[in-house]
Amino acid sequence: MKKICVFCGSSKGILPAYSSEAIKLSDVLVKKNIGLVYGGANIGLMKVIADRVLEGGGEVIGVMPGKLADREILHGKLTDTIIVKDMQERKRIMDELSDGFITMPGGFGTMDELFEMLSWNQLGLIHKPVGIFNVEGYYDSLVTWLDHAVEVKFVRPEHRANILESNDPLFLVETMIKYKGLVAENWVDRLKEIGY
Repeated sequence: MKKICVFCGSSKGILPAYSSEAIKLSDVLVKKNIGLVYGGANIGLMKVIADRVLEGGGEVIGVMPGKLADREILHGKLTDTIIVKDMQERKRIMDELSDGFITMPGGFGTMDELFEMLSWNQLGLIHKPVGIFNVEGYYDSLVTWLDHAVEVKFVRPEHRANILESNDPLFLVETMIKYKGLVAENWVDRLKEIGY
């Protein structure tokens, strides 16, 4: 695993733990010699993670749409910066650069990025680990919903099992490094046959 893309908020949130845990994740990436790919911003948890990886001598690649960069929220001290035309291209480039994805606390954009990667994995467009760094139980409700979606047959158990979740950044990264992934065999055929 050479690079991990981290999705997270352009806000720091109200709990100090969001930032302190972001720092712990950054330290794990540096220790494991894993480069960071992220949204390129100089605000919020995005800035906390990027700054800490840079301080540790790690590689940081930012990917940002030009319209956001024009708002002067682009981090100016990254290893590399890639300006793209829109959010769809941003996610495509992040995927191309990354060997896996970690989602930290964030808002709408973070959820969009998380579920895009989950969908791509489900459809077989990619086969990469997707981790949820569940800081202070931020994603407890989401994890409950994912389990419910399996129970009521909107998400296959194999697809659910491919979502890695932990509140321990070292454990999460090490689990991602060992990731093999489950394949849901003939799941589209089963949808056609029985409806779920």
